[in-house]
Amino acid sequence: MPASNTTLRMRSRKSKEMVVNCSRIAFSALRGNSGKTLLTVGIAACLRKEGKTISPFKKGPDYIDAAWLGLASGRHCYNLDAFLMGREGIFSSFSVHTNQTHGALVEGNRGLFDGMDPQGSYSTAELAKMLQIPVVLVVDCSMTTRTVAAMILGCQHFDPEVAIKGVVLNRISGNRHESIVRTAIEDRCGVPVLGAIPKIKSVAFPERHMGLVPPQEHPEARKAVNEAARIAEQYVDIKRIWDIAVEAPSLDYIDPTDAEDMEEKGLSLNLSKKPRIGVIRDSAFWFYYPDNLEALEKLGARIVDCSALVHSELPTIDALYIGGGFPETHAEKLAANESFKKSLREFVERGLPVYAECGGMMYLGEQLIVENKTFPMVGIFPLTFVLQGRPEGHGYTILEVDQPNPYFGVGETLCGHEFHYSRILDWEENQLALAFKVKRGNGINGIRDGLCYKNVLATYSHLHALGKGRWAEGLFNQAVFYRQKLDKNREDASSCGRQFPVALNF
Repeated sequence: MPASNTTLRMRSRKSKEMVVNCSRIAFSALRGNSGKTLLTVGIAACLRKEGKTISPFKKGPDYIDAAWLGLASGRHCYNLDAFLMGREGIFSSFSVHTNQTHGALVEGNRGLFDGMDPQGSYSTAELAKMLQIPVVLVVDCSMTTRTVAAMILGCQHFDPEVAIKGVVLNRISGNRHESIVRTAIEDRCGVPVLGAIPKIKSVAFPERHMGLVPPQEHPEARKAVNEAARIAEQYVDIKRIWDIAVEAPSLDYIDPTDAEDMEEKGLSLNLSKKPRIGVIRDSAFWFYYPDNLEALEKLGARIVDCSALVHSELPTIDALYIGGGFPETHAEKLAANESFKKSLREFVERGLPVYAECGGMMYLGEQLIVENKTFPMVGIFPLTFVLQGRPEGHGYTILEVDQPNPYFGVGETLCGHEFHYSRILDWEENQLALAFKVKRGNGINGIRDGLCYKNVLATYSHLHALGKGRWAEGLFNQAVFYRQKLDKNREDASSCGRQFPVALNF
């Protein structure tokens, strides 16, 4: 394991001056679908074969690309998203997860300057400037030659503070094509061409409605990673790319929080054991930011994995977290596991705290309709979800908490992300408790989100633990309440739980 690349200079008990000496490189593009993921996955796999411990990061809220990067590098891939996490969350996650590694690979999203507004807020370019990351542009050269140089030159002049240090050409149609493009770039832009990948049809990275098929459902995921590594080794100068990463400057920033005080955000535990928070984690439900699970552990929780596909019942737990995923591609198997659904319903009626996001919320509905076939789900909410042919909600969300619920105080503002093809068929809002007012995004109906029942809260938005709102503390504290109820009266399970507590002040 490499030596630590993070040093601390203490300023006060609640703030630290952080100095990160971390080799790092970011891969971006002029637009989406240019080959960033293929290149980043391939290089991560190659560096791993060389014996380097690499921390992969995905810019933005995406889970699927992050899963491929994690498989290639053999480490968790963490998301870096200023909208979800804020500047402090990004610096904190980056410094912690690059410590004791050889360096970081960051895959951007969409085009280099693409953000959520005309100013390019939260773009890959802004992240690269924030973390002082050298950028390599991956350019789709289909049906163009010298114009590629003009586009790169435009990026250089558009924001000179972005350190564009090289280019990788993709979808090159032959030696003559490569020569013209390479010469134009190196003559007019002054940056090296670090690779030229030909048009390749054999790469086993198929796509479907939400992007790449995730590795959890790919029949030959490891083979696909090996193919990406072979392409990178054959067509890209990995050594020169890593040399650029090593030349990245040291990074100084002030962290206003003290990580050692993380547990103070949770309730004091007068318990003989840590609260057990269950996580349904299988190929149907796997959209979890690693930072979220780690935040629960830092507060003192023990994470207990279970599967809605293969397990017959819930384990002994004090709260349950159901992330997003692809219940639609597993609908038949989820529907057939009656004993697990029955177990979950019984726990909910006893007051088990349950927090569900997107696919997890769909699972808690009455029915799920996929391609005109109806599958019975858990039935916590009397709702039917149906898969559509286009996204019903896609992008960043802002939610205002305006109703009591188990996890967030009324008046809080939450920043999240949604990407769902499902919608709810015929429902009446006045028959359901909804905790959130949608200020940005779609949510359930463009106006409301956050379904509530007993100690269950389900939402289309994915939240990040390092962002606004005390998500981790809310779930952890509900687990503590539930455990304390059980400890007080184990003989009367029906009295367990705590429904809709008043807003907690941590």
